[in-house]
Amino acid sequence: MRTAMSAPFGRCPALLVLGLLAAADCRFPPLEQLRPAASERAQAAAVSALLQRLLGNRSAEFAVSVNRSLSTDSLDVCELRSGRNHRIIATGSSGVAAASGIYNYLKYFCNCHVSWSGDQLEVPSPLPALSGVLRINTPHRFRYYQNVCTVSYSSVWWDWPRWEREIDWMALNGINLPLAFTGQEALWQEVYRSLGLNQSDIEEFFSGPAFLAWNRMANMYKFGGPLPQSWHVNQLRLQFKILERMRSFGMIPVLPAFSGNVPKGILKLHPEANVTRLGPWAHFNCSFSCSYVLDPRDPLFLQIGSLYLSQVVKQFGTDHIYNTDTFNEMTPPSSDPVYLSAISRSVFASMTAVDPEAVWLMQGWLFFSDAAFWKPPQIRALLHGVPLGRMIVLDLFAETEPVFSYTESFYGQPFIWCMLHNFGGNNGFFGTVESINSGPFKALSLKNSTMVGIGMTPEGIEQNPVIYELMSELAWRKEPVNLTKWVSLYTVRRYGSMHESLSAAWKLLFGSVYNCTVPHYKNHNHSPLVRRPSFNMNTGSVVRPRRPV
Repeated sequence: MRTAMSAPFGRCPALLVLGLLAAADCRFPPLEQLRPAASERAQAAAVSALLQRLLGNRSAEFAVSVNRSLSTDSLDVCELRSGRNHRIIATGSSGVAAASGIYNYLKYFCNCHVSWSGDQLEVPSPLPALSGVLRINTPHRFRYYQNVCTVSYSSVWWDWPRWEREIDWMALNGINLPLAFTGQEALWQEVYRSLGLNQSDIEEFFSGPAFLAWNRMANMYKFGGPLPQSWHVNQLRLQFKILERMRSFGMIPVLPAFSGNVPKGILKLHPEANVTRLGPWAHFNCSFSCSYVLDPRDPLFLQIGSLYLSQVVKQFGTDHIYNTDTFNEMTPPSSDPVYLSAISRSVFASMTAVDPEAVWLMQGWLFFSDAAFWKPPQIRALLHGVPLGRMIVLDLFAETEPVFSYTESFYGQPFIWCMLHNFGGNNGFFGTVESINSGPFKALSLKNSTMVGIGMTPEGIEQNPVIYELMSELAWRKEPVNLTKWVSLYTVRRYGSMHESLSAAWKLLFGSVYNCTVPHYKNHNHSPLVRRPSFNMNTGSVVRPRRPV
Protein backbone atom coordinates (compact mmCIF):
# COMPACT_ATOMS: atom_id res chain seq x y z
CA MET A 1 0.00 0.00 0.00
CA ARG A 2 1.22 3.47 -0.88
CA THR A 3 0.40 6.81 0.72
CA ALA A 4 -0.39 10.02 -1.16
CA MET A 5 -0.95 13.50 0.26
CA SER A 6 -3.81 15.66 -0.95
CA ALA A 7 -3.26 18.92 -1.02
CA PRO A 8 -41.40 33.24 -19.99
CA PHE A 9 -48.05 38.11 -19.14
CA GLY A 10 -49.73 37.98 -22.39
CA ARG A 11 -49.69 36.11 -25.59
CA CYS A 12 -46.16 36.47 -26.87
CA PRO A 13 -45.68 34.27 -29.93
CA ALA A 14 -42.39 35.94 -30.75
CA LEU A 15 -41.06 34.64 -27.46
CA LEU A 16 -42.37 31.16 -28.11
CA VAL A 17 -40.95 30.33 -31.50
CA LEU A 18 -37.85 28.74 -30.14
CA GLY A 19 -35.66 27.83 -33.06
CA LEU A 20 -33.13 25.17 -33.78
CA LEU A 21 -29.43 25.86 -34.12
CA ALA A 22 -27.28 24.19 -36.68
CA ALA A 23 -25.71 21.01 -35.42
CA ALA A 24 -22.17 21.23 -34.17
CA ASP A 25 -19.36 19.64 -36.10
CA CYS A 26 -18.92 16.49 -34.01
CA ARG A 27 -16.05 14.06 -34.26
CA PHE A 28 -17.59 11.18 -32.34
CA PRO A 29 -20.40 8.59 -32.74
CA PRO A 30 -23.96 9.88 -32.27
CA LEU A 31 -24.59 8.25 -28.85
CA GLU A 32 -27.66 6.49 -30.24
CA GLN A 33 -27.70 4.03 -27.33
CA LEU A 34 -28.82 6.88 -25.08
CA ARG A 35 -32.51 7.11 -25.82
CA PRO A 36 -35.84 6.82 -23.92
CA ALA A 37 -36.74 3.29 -22.96
CA ALA A 38 -40.47 3.81 -22.32
CA SER A 39 -43.01 3.41 -25.11
CA GLU A 40 -44.65 6.46 -26.69
CA ARG A 41 -47.95 5.54 -25.02
CA ALA A 42 -46.32 5.19 -21.59
CA GLN A 43 -44.58 8.58 -21.92
CA ALA A 44 -47.83 10.29 -22.93
CA ALA A 45 -49.62 8.68 -19.99
CA ALA A 46 -46.90 9.92 -17.63
CA VAL A 47 -47.33 13.52 -18.85
CA SER A 48 -51.12 13.27 -18.52
CA ALA A 49 -50.68 12.03 -14.94
CA LEU A 50 -48.31 14.95 -14.22
CA LEU A 51 -50.94 17.41 -15.48
CA GLN A 52 -53.55 15.77 -13.24
CA ARG A 53 -51.29 16.28 -10.22
CA LEU A 54 -50.55 19.86 -11.26
CA LEU A 55 -53.91 21.12 -12.58
CA GLY A 56 -56.49 18.72 -11.21
CA ASN A 57 -59.65 18.58 -13.34
CA ARG A 58 -58.28 21.26 -15.70
CA SER A 59 -55.80 18.67 -16.96
CA ALA A 60 -58.61 17.18 -19.09
CA GLU A 61 -58.33 20.29 -21.30
CA PHE A 62 -54.98 19.02 -22.61
CA ALA A 63 -54.58 16.10 -25.01
CA VAL A 64 -51.07 14.63 -24.90
CA SER A 65 -49.34 12.28 -27.30
CA VAL A 66 -45.75 11.26 -27.99
CA ASN A 67 -44.41 10.62 -31.48
CA ARG A 68 -40.68 9.96 -31.78
CA SER A 69 -40.75 10.63 -35.55
CA LEU A 70 -41.51 14.29 -34.81
CA SER A 71 -37.75 14.63 -34.44
CA THR A 72 -35.41 13.42 -37.16
CA ASP A 73 -32.12 14.30 -35.47
CA SER A 74 -32.47 13.13 -31.83
CA LEU A 75 -33.22 16.72 -30.75
CA ASP A 76 -36.48 17.06 -28.81
CA VAL A 77 -39.51 18.83 -30.35
CA CYS A 78 -43.00 19.68 -29.14
CA GLU A 79 -45.90 20.91 -31.28
CA LEU A 80 -49.00 22.50 -29.75
CA ARG A 81 -52.26 23.60 -31.39
CA SER A 82 -55.81 24.40 -30.35
CA GLY A 83 -58.47 21.75 -30.77
CA ARG A 84 -62.20 21.56 -30.30
CA ASN A 85 -63.83 22.80 -27.12
CA HIS A 86 -60.82 24.99 -26.30
CA ARG A 87 -58.54 22.00 -25.74
CA ILE A 88 -54.80 22.21 -26.31
CA ILE A 89 -53.31 19.33 -28.35
CA ALA A 90 -49.67 18.68 -27.48
CA THR A 91 -47.43 16.21 -29.30
CA GLY A 92 -43.83 15.73 -28.23
CA SER A 93 -40.96 13.66 -29.54
CA SER A 94 -40.66 12.44 -25.95
CA GLY A 95 -42.60 12.76 -22.73
CA VAL A 96 -40.13 15.35 -21.51
CA ALA A 97 -40.57 17.37 -24.72
CA ALA A 98 -44.36 17.28 -24.34
CA ALA A 99 -44.23 18.30 -20.67
CA SER A 100 -41.78 21.12 -21.39
CA GLY A 101 -43.86 22.37 -24.33
CA ILE A 102 -47.02 22.41 -22.21
CA TYR A 103 -45.22 24.28 -19.44
CA ASN A 104 -44.06 26.85 -21.99
CA TYR A 105 -47.68 27.32 -23.01
CA LEU A 106 -48.76 27.61 -19.37
CA LYS A 107 -46.07 30.23 -18.76
CA TYR A 108 -46.47 32.43 -21.81
CA PHE A 109 -50.19 32.11 -22.59
CA CYS A 110 -51.64 31.46 -19.13
CA ASN A 111 -49.14 33.32 -16.90
CA CYS A 112 -48.55 30.30 -14.69
CA HIS A 113 -45.54 29.46 -12.59
CA VAL A 114 -44.18 26.29 -10.99
CA SER A 115 -41.12 26.40 -8.75
CA TRP A 116 -39.47 25.15 -5.58
CA SER A 117 -40.92 28.21 -3.82
CA GLY A 118 -44.52 27.41 -4.76
CA ASP A 119 -46.91 27.55 -7.69
CA GLN A 120 -49.09 30.23 -9.27
CA LEU A 121 -51.67 28.28 -11.28
CA GLU A 122 -54.59 30.65 -11.95
CA VAL A 123 -55.24 29.06 -15.34
CA PRO A 124 -57.60 31.14 -17.55
CA SER A 125 -60.91 29.56 -18.55
CA PRO A 126 -61.30 28.79 -21.32
CA LEU A 127 -57.68 28.08 -22.23
CA PRO A 128 -56.17 30.78 -24.50
CA ALA A 129 -56.31 29.70 -28.14
CA LEU A 130 -53.32 29.18 -30.41
CA SER A 131 -53.69 30.67 -33.89
CA GLY A 132 -51.62 27.94 -35.54
CA VAL A 133 -49.11 25.27 -34.72
CA LEU A 134 -46.64 26.31 -32.05
CA ARG A 135 -43.39 24.36 -32.54
CA ILE A 136 -40.81 24.40 -29.77
CA ASN A 137 -37.50 22.66 -30.22
CA THR A 138 -34.08 22.46 -28.64
CA PRO A 139 -30.55 22.55 -30.05
CA HIS A 140 -29.36 20.39 -27.16
CA ARG A 141 -29.50 16.60 -27.20
CA PHE A 142 -29.14 16.39 -23.44
CA ARG A 143 -30.42 18.58 -20.59
CA TYR A 144 -28.65 17.39 -17.47
CA TYR A 145 -29.58 17.97 -13.83
CA GLN A 146 -28.02 17.55 -10.41
CA ASN A 147 -24.63 17.40 -8.80
CA VAL A 148 -23.21 14.47 -6.89
CA CYS A 149 -23.32 16.76 -3.81
CA THR A 150 -27.02 17.66 -4.15
CA VAL A 151 -28.15 14.60 -2.25
CA SER A 152 -26.30 15.61 0.89
CA TYR A 153 -27.08 19.32 0.75
CA SER A 154 -30.75 19.05 -0.27
CA SER A 155 -32.44 15.70 -0.88
CA VAL A 156 -31.07 13.17 1.58
CA TRP A 157 -34.22 13.10 3.75
CA TRP A 158 -36.78 13.28 0.91
CA ASP A 159 -39.69 10.85 0.82
CA TRP A 160 -41.51 9.73 -2.35
CA PRO A 161 -44.00 12.67 -2.50
CA ARG A 162 -41.06 15.12 -2.51
CA TRP A 163 -39.20 13.11 -5.14
CA GLU A 164 -42.38 12.88 -7.23
CA ARG A 165 -42.70 16.66 -7.10
CA GLU A 166 -39.05 17.11 -8.13
CA ILE A 167 -39.29 14.70 -11.06
CA ASP A 168 -42.43 16.54 -12.23
CA TRP A 169 -40.41 19.77 -12.03
CA MET A 170 -37.65 18.16 -14.08
CA ALA A 171 -40.08 17.10 -16.81
CA LEU A 172 -41.74 20.53 -16.97
CA ASN A 173 -38.31 22.12 -17.29
CA GLY A 174 -37.09 19.78 -20.01
CA ILE A 175 -34.60 17.67 -18.05
CA ASN A 176 -33.89 14.39 -19.83
CA LEU A 177 -30.60 13.31 -18.25
CA PRO A 178 -30.94 13.27 -14.43
CA LEU A 179 -28.57 11.79 -11.91
CA ALA A 180 -30.09 8.79 -10.08
CA PHE A 181 -27.81 7.82 -7.19
CA THR A 182 -30.31 6.82 -4.50
CA GLY A 183 -29.95 3.40 -2.87
CA GLN A 184 -26.51 2.51 -4.13
CA GLU A 185 -25.12 1.66 -0.70
CA ALA A 186 -27.53 -1.30 -0.42
CA LEU A 187 -25.93 -2.75 -3.53
CA TRP A 188 -22.43 -2.03 -2.30
CA GLN A 189 -23.23 -3.87 0.91
CA GLU A 190 -24.13 -7.01 -1.06
CA VAL A 191 -21.02 -6.73 -3.22
CA TYR A 192 -18.70 -6.37 -0.24
CA ARG A 193 -20.39 -9.27 1.55
CA SER A 194 -19.86 -11.45 -1.53
CA LEU A 195 -16.19 -10.50 -1.48
CA GLY A 196 -15.84 -11.68 2.11
CA LEU A 197 -16.02 -8.49 4.15
CA ASN A 198 -17.82 -8.78 7.47
CA GLN A 199 -20.55 -6.37 8.60
CA SER A 200 -18.26 -4.39 10.87
CA ASP A 201 -15.88 -3.71 7.96
CA ILE A 202 -18.82 -2.41 5.91
CA GLU A 203 -20.24 -0.32 8.76
CA GLU A 204 -16.82 1.24 9.31
CA PHE A 205 -16.82 2.32 5.65
CA PHE A 206 -20.23 3.96 5.07
CA SER A 207 -20.75 7.47 6.43
CA GLY A 208 -24.07 8.68 7.83
CA PRO A 209 -26.85 9.63 5.37
CA ALA A 210 -26.09 13.36 5.34
CA PHE A 211 -22.48 12.74 4.33
CA LEU A 212 -22.90 10.06 1.66
CA ALA A 213 -21.98 12.42 -1.19
CA TRP A 214 -18.44 12.68 0.11
CA ASN A 215 -18.26 9.06 1.15
CA ARG A 216 -19.05 8.10 -2.44
CA MET A 217 -16.33 10.41 -3.74
CA ALA A 218 -13.64 8.95 -1.44
CA ASN A 219 -13.36 12.16 0.56
CA MET A 220 -14.45 10.61 3.85
CA TYR A 221 -15.70 7.43 5.48
CA LYS A 222 -17.44 6.38 8.73
CA PHE A 223 -18.36 9.93 9.85
CA GLY A 224 -21.98 10.03 11.04
CA GLY A 225 -22.38 6.29 10.44
CA PRO A 226 -23.16 3.47 10.52
CA LEU A 227 -26.11 3.14 8.20
CA PRO A 228 -28.98 1.07 9.65
CA GLN A 229 -30.39 -1.73 7.54
CA SER A 230 -33.75 0.09 7.46
CA TRP A 231 -31.96 2.87 5.58
CA HIS A 232 -30.84 0.49 2.86
CA VAL A 233 -34.32 -1.03 2.50
CA ASN A 234 -36.10 2.33 2.32
CA GLN A 235 -33.59 3.84 -0.10
CA LEU A 236 -33.89 0.86 -2.43
CA ARG A 237 -37.69 1.17 -2.45
CA LEU A 238 -37.33 4.88 -3.18
CA GLN A 239 -34.87 4.31 -6.01
CA PHE A 240 -37.20 1.84 -7.75
CA LYS A 241 -39.95 4.51 -7.73
CA ILE A 242 -37.57 7.25 -8.84
CA LEU A 243 -36.26 5.25 -11.79
CA GLU A 244 -39.71 4.08 -12.89
CA ARG A 245 -41.03 7.65 -12.91
CA MET A 246 -37.98 9.15 -14.63
CA ARG A 247 -38.07 6.54 -17.36
CA SER A 248 -41.84 6.90 -17.81
CA PHE A 249 -41.24 10.50 -18.96
CA GLY A 250 -38.54 9.41 -21.41
CA MET A 251 -35.68 10.54 -19.20
CA ILE A 252 -32.35 8.71 -19.25
CA PRO A 253 -31.23 8.20 -15.64
CA VAL A 254 -27.51 8.26 -14.90
CA LEU A 255 -26.54 5.39 -12.59
CA PRO A 256 -23.43 4.99 -10.41
CA ALA A 257 -20.30 3.03 -11.27
CA PHE A 258 -17.09 2.14 -9.40
CA SER A 259 -14.33 4.71 -8.90
CA GLY A 260 -11.92 2.65 -6.80
CA ASN A 261 -13.04 3.82 -3.36
CA VAL A 262 -12.89 0.75 -1.09
CA PRO A 263 -13.24 -0.11 2.60
CA LYS A 264 -10.06 -0.64 4.58
CA GLY A 265 -11.18 -4.25 5.10
CA ILE A 266 -10.28 -5.03 1.49
CA LEU A 267 -6.64 -5.02 2.57
CA LYS A 268 -7.23 -7.89 4.98
CA LEU A 269 -8.63 -10.02 2.17
CA HIS A 270 -6.26 -8.82 -0.51
CA PRO A 271 -3.04 -7.56 1.09
CA GLU A 272 -1.37 -7.67 -2.32
CA ALA A 273 -3.84 -5.13 -3.79
CA ASN A 274 -2.44 -1.91 -5.18
CA VAL A 275 -4.22 0.44 -2.81
CA THR A 276 -3.28 4.06 -2.16
CA ARG A 277 -4.27 5.80 1.04
CA LEU A 278 -5.19 9.38 0.26
CA GLY A 279 -4.33 12.34 2.45
CA PRO A 280 -6.72 14.29 4.70
CA TRP A 281 -9.67 16.12 3.18
CA ALA A 282 -11.42 19.33 4.30
CA HIS A 283 -9.85 19.46 7.78
CA PHE A 284 -10.97 15.94 8.70
CA ASN A 285 -8.26 13.84 10.27
CA CYS A 286 -7.50 10.32 9.14
CA SER A 287 -10.04 8.81 11.51
CA PHE A 288 -12.68 9.91 8.99
CA SER A 289 -10.79 10.78 5.82
CA CYS A 290 -7.58 9.49 4.17
CA SER A 291 -9.66 7.04 2.18
CA TYR A 292 -8.38 3.90 0.50
CA VAL A 293 -8.41 3.90 -3.30
CA LEU A 294 -7.78 0.84 -5.42
CA ASP A 295 -5.62 1.41 -8.49
CA PRO A 296 -7.79 0.86 -11.59
CA ARG A 297 -4.95 -1.10 -13.17
CA ASP A 298 -5.09 -3.73 -10.45
CA PRO A 299 -7.09 -6.85 -11.56
CA LEU A 300 -9.16 -6.52 -8.38
CA PHE A 301 -10.55 -3.21 -9.71
CA LEU A 302 -12.14 -4.96 -12.70
CA GLN A 303 -13.50 -7.66 -10.41
CA ILE A 304 -15.12 -5.25 -7.94
CA GLY A 305 -16.27 -2.78 -10.60
CA SER A 306 -17.88 -5.53 -12.67
CA LEU A 307 -19.55 -7.11 -9.64
CA TYR A 308 -21.01 -3.79 -8.62
CA LEU A 309 -22.22 -2.70 -12.05
CA SER A 310 -23.75 -6.15 -12.57
CA GLN A 311 -25.77 -5.55 -9.39
CA VAL A 312 -26.74 -2.06 -10.58
CA VAL A 313 -27.98 -3.35 -13.94
CA LYS A 314 -29.73 -6.34 -12.34
CA GLN A 315 -31.58 -4.27 -9.75
CA PHE A 316 -32.03 -0.92 -11.52
CA GLY A 317 -31.94 -1.80 -15.22
CA THR A 318 -29.82 0.37 -17.45
CA ASP A 319 -29.95 3.24 -19.92
CA HIS A 320 -26.25 2.74 -20.69
CA ILE A 321 -24.84 5.82 -18.98
CA TYR A 322 -22.94 5.77 -15.71
CA ASN A 323 -21.20 8.32 -13.55
CA THR A 324 -18.07 7.91 -11.55
CA ASP A 325 -15.34 10.42 -10.77
CA THR A 326 -11.69 9.75 -10.20
CA PHE A 327 -9.46 12.05 -8.16
CA ASN A 328 -12.25 14.30 -6.93
CA GLU A 329 -10.47 17.09 -5.08
CA MET A 330 -7.57 14.68 -4.65
CA THR A 331 -4.25 14.84 -6.48
CA PRO A 332 -3.29 11.69 -8.45
CA PRO A 333 -0.11 9.96 -7.34
CA SER A 334 1.51 10.45 -10.77
CA SER A 335 1.31 13.08 -13.48
CA ASP A 336 2.62 10.67 -16.12
CA PRO A 337 0.18 10.84 -19.08
CA VAL A 338 0.68 7.10 -19.67
CA TYR A 339 -0.49 6.41 -16.10
CA LEU A 340 -3.49 8.74 -16.36
CA SER A 341 -4.60 7.25 -19.68
CA ALA A 342 -4.32 3.75 -18.21
CA ILE A 343 -6.47 4.82 -15.25
CA SER A 344 -9.39 6.03 -17.38
CA ARG A 345 -9.02 3.04 -19.70
CA SER A 346 -9.32 0.67 -16.77
CA VAL A 347 -12.30 2.48 -15.22
CA PHE A 348 -14.11 2.34 -18.56
CA ALA A 349 -13.23 -1.34 -18.98
CA SER A 350 -15.03 -2.12 -15.71
CA MET A 351 -18.17 -0.60 -17.28
CA THR A 352 -17.96 -2.24 -20.71
CA ALA A 353 -17.27 -5.64 -19.13
CA VAL A 354 -20.90 -5.51 -17.93
CA ASP A 355 -22.48 -3.17 -20.49
CA PRO A 356 -20.72 -3.09 -23.90
CA GLU A 357 -22.75 0.03 -24.78
CA ALA A 358 -21.67 1.93 -21.66
CA VAL A 359 -21.07 5.66 -21.75
CA TRP A 360 -19.08 7.24 -18.93
CA LEU A 361 -20.44 10.57 -17.65
CA MET A 362 -17.65 12.33 -15.79
CA GLN A 363 -17.64 15.57 -13.87
CA GLY A 364 -14.93 17.89 -15.16
CA TRP A 365 -14.57 19.55 -11.77
CA LEU A 366 -11.14 18.07 -11.13
CA PHE A 367 -9.58 19.97 -14.04
CA PHE A 368 -10.60 23.28 -12.41
CA SER A 369 -10.22 22.43 -8.74
CA ASP A 370 -6.65 21.17 -9.19
CA ALA A 371 -5.56 23.24 -12.18
CA ALA A 372 -1.93 23.19 -11.00
CA PHE A 373 -1.85 19.44 -11.65
CA TRP A 374 -4.20 19.13 -14.62
CA LYS A 375 -2.26 20.66 -17.47
CA PRO A 376 -3.10 19.96 -21.14
CA PRO A 377 -1.04 16.74 -21.39
CA GLN A 378 -2.63 15.30 -18.26
CA ILE A 379 -6.19 16.31 -19.24
CA ARG A 380 -5.78 14.94 -22.75
CA ALA A 381 -4.35 11.68 -21.43
CA LEU A 382 -7.20 11.05 -18.98
CA LEU A 383 -9.85 11.88 -21.61
CA HIS A 384 -8.25 9.88 -24.40
CA GLY A 385 -8.06 6.72 -22.31
CA VAL A 386 -11.72 6.34 -23.35
CA PRO A 387 -12.79 6.12 -27.03
CA LEU A 388 -14.15 9.41 -28.35
CA GLY A 389 -17.91 9.52 -27.86
CA ARG A 390 -17.96 6.97 -25.05
CA MET A 391 -17.38 9.62 -22.39
CA ILE A 392 -19.42 12.78 -21.78
CA VAL A 393 -17.77 15.45 -19.65
CA LEU A 394 -19.78 17.79 -17.46
CA ASP A 395 -18.14 21.22 -17.70
CA LEU A 396 -19.44 21.72 -14.21
CA PHE A 397 -18.80 25.44 -13.59
CA ALA A 398 -18.90 26.72 -17.18
CA GLU A 399 -20.70 29.97 -16.34
CA THR A 400 -17.57 31.11 -14.52
CA GLU A 401 -14.71 28.72 -15.25
CA PRO A 402 -15.33 27.09 -18.66
CA VAL A 403 -12.80 24.30 -19.08
CA PHE A 404 -13.86 23.57 -22.68
CA SER A 405 -12.43 26.94 -23.71
CA TYR A 406 -8.82 25.94 -23.06
CA THR A 407 -9.04 22.22 -23.83
CA GLU A 408 -10.21 22.38 -27.46
CA SER A 409 -13.68 21.19 -26.39
CA PHE A 410 -12.23 18.53 -24.12
CA TYR A 411 -9.97 17.29 -26.87
CA GLY A 412 -12.81 15.77 -28.87
CA GLN A 413 -14.89 14.19 -26.11
CA PRO A 414 -18.52 15.39 -26.02
CA PHE A 415 -19.35 17.74 -23.16
CA ILE A 416 -22.30 19.39 -21.46
CA TRP A 417 -22.15 23.12 -20.64
CA CYS A 418 -23.25 23.35 -17.02
CA MET A 419 -24.26 26.09 -14.60
CA LEU A 420 -23.12 25.22 -11.09
CA HIS A 421 -24.40 28.41 -9.41
CA ASN A 422 -24.64 27.16 -5.83
CA PHE A 423 -21.91 26.00 -3.50
CA GLY A 424 -22.56 24.29 -0.21
CA GLY A 425 -26.35 24.62 -0.29
CA ASN A 426 -25.98 28.28 0.75
CA ASN A 427 -29.09 30.45 0.57
CA GLY A 428 -29.02 34.04 -0.61
CA PHE A 429 -29.74 36.14 -3.68
CA PHE A 430 -27.16 35.27 -6.32
CA GLY A 431 -26.85 34.72 -10.06
CA THR A 432 -24.77 35.31 -13.17
CA VAL A 433 -27.57 36.03 -15.64
CA GLU A 434 -25.44 37.66 -18.32
CA SER A 435 -23.04 34.74 -18.34
CA ILE A 436 -25.66 31.98 -18.55
CA ASN A 437 -27.62 33.99 -21.12
CA SER A 438 -24.69 34.00 -23.52
CA GLY A 439 -22.28 31.23 -22.56
CA PRO A 440 -24.08 28.15 -23.95
CA PHE A 441 -24.68 29.82 -27.32
CA LYS A 442 -21.05 30.83 -27.64
CA ALA A 443 -19.89 27.34 -26.73
CA LEU A 444 -22.19 25.67 -29.25
CA SER A 445 -21.14 28.00 -32.07
CA LEU A 446 -17.40 27.38 -31.68
CA LYS A 447 -15.66 25.65 -34.56
CA ASN A 448 -15.50 21.90 -33.95
CA SER A 449 -17.50 22.26 -30.75
CA THR A 450 -18.27 18.93 -29.12
CA MET A 451 -21.04 20.36 -26.93
CA VAL A 452 -23.99 17.96 -26.75
CA GLY A 453 -26.07 19.49 -23.98
CA ILE A 454 -26.77 22.03 -21.31
CA GLY A 455 -26.96 21.31 -17.61
CA MET A 456 -27.68 22.58 -14.12
CA THR A 457 -25.33 21.23 -11.46
CA PRO A 458 -25.97 23.10 -8.17
CA GLU A 459 -24.58 21.65 -5.00
CA GLY A 460 -27.78 22.69 -3.22
CA ILE A 461 -31.24 23.43 -4.62
CA GLU A 462 -34.49 25.08 -3.43
CA GLN A 463 -32.88 28.51 -3.73
CA ASN A 464 -33.02 31.30 -6.35
CA PRO A 465 -35.65 29.55 -8.51
CA VAL A 466 -35.58 32.38 -11.05
CA ILE A 467 -32.07 31.38 -12.12
CA TYR A 468 -33.09 27.78 -12.76
CA GLU A 469 -36.21 28.79 -14.70
CA LEU A 470 -34.09 31.02 -16.92
CA MET A 471 -31.41 28.39 -17.38
CA SER A 472 -33.84 25.58 -18.22
CA GLU A 473 -35.67 27.80 -20.69
CA LEU A 474 -32.44 28.76 -22.43
CA ALA A 475 -32.06 25.10 -23.38
CA TRP A 476 -35.01 25.63 -25.79
CA ARG A 477 -33.81 28.95 -27.21
CA LYS A 478 -31.84 29.64 -30.38
CA GLU A 479 -30.33 32.89 -29.06
CA PRO A 480 -30.00 34.81 -25.78
CA VAL A 481 -33.11 36.41 -24.33
CA ASN A 482 -33.68 40.09 -23.59
CA LEU A 483 -33.18 39.86 -19.84
CA THR A 484 -35.23 42.97 -19.02
CA LYS A 485 -38.25 41.68 -20.93
CA TRP A 486 -37.76 38.15 -19.65
CA VAL A 487 -37.72 39.10 -15.97
CA SER A 488 -40.75 41.39 -16.43
CA LEU A 489 -42.74 38.46 -17.78
CA TYR A 490 -41.37 36.23 -15.04
CA THR A 491 -42.66 38.69 -12.44
CA VAL A 492 -46.20 38.51 -13.84
CA ARG A 493 -46.13 34.72 -13.76
CA ARG A 494 -44.66 34.47 -10.30
CA TYR A 495 -47.14 36.82 -8.62
CA GLY A 496 -50.10 36.68 -11.02
CA SER A 497 -49.99 40.47 -11.08
CA MET A 498 -48.79 43.23 -13.40
CA HIS A 499 -48.06 45.67 -10.57
CA GLU A 500 -45.31 48.02 -11.78
CA SER A 501 -43.43 47.96 -8.47
CA LEU A 502 -42.96 44.19 -8.72
CA SER A 503 -41.45 44.45 -12.17
CA ALA A 504 -39.25 47.36 -11.10
CA ALA A 505 -37.94 45.42 -8.10
CA TRP A 506 -37.02 42.39 -10.19
CA LYS A 507 -35.28 44.56 -12.79
CA LEU A 508 -33.16 45.96 -9.97
CA LEU A 509 -32.34 42.45 -8.78
CA PHE A 510 -31.35 41.38 -12.30
CA GLY A 511 -29.03 44.38 -12.50
CA SER A 512 -27.34 43.67 -9.18
CA VAL A 513 -27.31 40.50 -7.07
CA TYR A 514 -28.47 38.31 -9.96
CA ASN A 515 -25.79 39.66 -12.28
CA CYS A 516 -22.49 38.98 -10.59
CA THR A 517 -19.66 39.78 -12.99
CA VAL A 518 -16.71 39.34 -10.64
CA PRO A 519 -14.22 37.11 -12.48
CA HIS A 520 -13.68 33.63 -11.04
CA TYR A 521 -16.19 34.19 -8.22
CA LYS A 522 -17.48 31.13 -6.39
CA ASN A 523 -20.80 31.73 -4.58
CA HIS A 524 -20.19 30.64 -1.03
CA ASN A 525 -22.48 33.55 0.00
CA HIS A 526 -21.03 36.07 2.42
CA SER A 527 -24.37 37.77 3.10
CA PRO A 528 -24.77 38.42 6.84
CA LEU A 529 -28.49 37.57 6.48
CA VAL A 530 -27.75 33.87 6.15
CA ARG A 531 -24.49 33.42 8.05
CA ARG A 532 -23.90 32.47 11.63
CA PRO A 533 -23.52 35.47 13.96
CA SER A 534 -19.92 36.53 14.34
CA PHE A 535 -17.85 39.59 15.29
CA ASN A 536 -15.39 38.64 12.54
CA MET A 537 -17.75 37.99 9.65
CA ASN A 538 -16.45 38.17 6.10
CA THR A 539 -19.14 40.10 4.22
CA GLY A 540 -17.17 41.04 1.11
CA SER A 541 -19.52 42.34 -1.56
CA VAL A 542 -19.58 40.58 -4.92
CA VAL A 543 -22.12 42.91 -6.54
CA ARG A 544 -21.21 45.36 -9.23
CA PRO A 545 -24.58 46.91 -10.20
CA ARG A 546 -25.23 46.86 -13.92
CA ARG A 547 -28.31 47.38 -16.04
CA PRO A 548 -29.68 44.07 -17.40
CA VAL A 549 -29.56 43.85 -21.17
